Amino acid sequence: MHFTLYSRSYCHLCQDMLDALLLLQPPGKPFTVDVIDIDASPDASLLARFDELVPVLFGDLAQPELCHYFLDEAAVRRRLA
Repeated sequence: MHFTLYSRSYCHLCQDMLDALLLLQPPGKPFTVDVIDIDASPDASLLARFDELVPVLFGDLAQPELCHYFLDEAAVRRRLA
């Protein structure tokens, strides 16, 4: 299982979402998380797309986001199931 978190380095909500996400990791079923800083990314479209929404969490980049601003625990659990 893999997640992608779009964030900013100085964003406390971003760190809160990452911390809460990692707490949901099932024992024996680790998942990975790519944390992408939209301000440091060479892809300028990320800043344009996510500027006011960070943090934004995806479980599959081909699907709609799971949540933004705050972790949607139910959505993450459904993704993990």
